[in-house]
Amino acid sequence: MVVLSTKINNTMTRIITFLLLFVTTQVVVAQQETEKQAIKKSIDVFFQALYKGDSTMMKKAIHKDFSSQTTFSTPQGEKRLVSQTKKGLLEGVAKKKPEDTYEERLLSYDIKIDGNLASVWTPYEFYINGNFSHCGANSFQLFNNNGNWEIIYIVDMRRRGSCKAFKDKK
Repeated sequence: MVVLSTKINNTMTRIITFLLLFVTTQVVVAQQETEKQAIKKSIDVFFQALYKGDSTMMKKAIHKDFSSQTTFSTPQGEKRLVSQTKKGLLEGVAKKKPEDTYEERLLSYDIKIDGNLASVWTPYEFYINGNFSHCGANSFQLFNNNGNWEIIYIVDMRRRGSCKAFKDKK
């Protein structure tokens, strides 16, 4: 009888341990998904502000110490890196002509989160006034500022020649 009772206790302990691990894993996965949605929302606000030419809205998506860079190759093959300050970005957004339409089609999101830091890779195609301009990839770095994911840094790559949309246009 004691042997049977010990086996039942061992089995129950394993089942309870398994259930606790399963529930904990599900909670962590759900929390990660919630965080990913909040991160995507910050990026969406950034682009909506860009499209509208709304620098006030843009400020809601970016951190006070925000900076950005763009990399590209010149027609001669020289690789360039251009830096921009938060002030420069906001001034550029505010100067957008209302008749110009921008559309950055994000082809996917690859989101990595560790604590208060998130890194997001987004390949894209960019259109101005409905016409294909260029493609590339964005690398966003975000900081969880006490519950609000803010973009602290963006670097983007711009190219034309090897873009699917550019090839489809020909």
